[in-house]
Amino acid sequence: MKRQLVSFGSALGLLALLSAGDARAVDLPVRKAGLWEMKVLHTGSPMPEMTMQHCTDETTDKDMSTAASPMAKEMCSKQDIQKTATGYVSDSVCGIAGMSITSHSEIIGDFNSAYTVKSTSHSAGGPAGTRDSTTSIEAKWLGACKADQKPGDIVMPGGLKMNVKDMEKLKAMMPKQIPQLPK
Repeated sequence: MKRQLVSFGSALGLLALLSAGDARAVDLPVRKAGLWEMKVLHTGSPMPEMTMQHCTDETTDKDMSTAASPMAKEMCSKQDIQKTATGYVSDSVCGIAGMSITSHSEIIGDFNSAYTVKSTSHSAGGPAGTRDSTTSIEAKWLGACKADQKPGDIVMPGGLKMNVKDMEKLKAMMPKQIPQLPK
C-alpha cells in the first residue's frame, strides 16, 4: 500500500508538471501520440526509483491539462513555465497534506522522441520536516500504445494502472493532512 501511495504521489507530481495551468506564461508542447516510458529517479527523497509507461494521443495531454488544472489551482499558489533557448523552465509553489513544496525544473527535448526533466525541490512541513531533493525524469517514445491500453493510461511499477482522465477520483484519494508520526 505504501509503495502504491508513493507511486501515486510521483504520478501526481508528474501530471502537475505536464499539465497546463492558467498561470503559465507558455504551455509545454503536446507529446507525440503513442507509448511513452518515463524513468524517474529521486535523490534526497524517500521515493524509490521507478519506471512507468503512459499511453497518450493528441488530445490526452490537453485533457490532462483541463482535468489537472482545478487540482493544481487548489494546491499551487504559483505555476509558471517559460520558454528558454534549450527548452523550458518551470517554477512552482504547491501545498499538499500540510507540506509546502517549492520546485524549479528544466525541461529539454523535442516531445516527439525524448525529453528530460531535471527538478530541484524544497519541502517543509509534514512528518519528514524540511528537506531538499532532486528528481530526474527521462522520457522516451516507445511507439504505438499496447493493445490493452487506451489514451491516458499510466502503468506504474508493480502493474498498478490508472487513467489520467480519472483525476477527480485520484484527488479524492489524496490525504488532506499527513498523519503525524509518534515521537
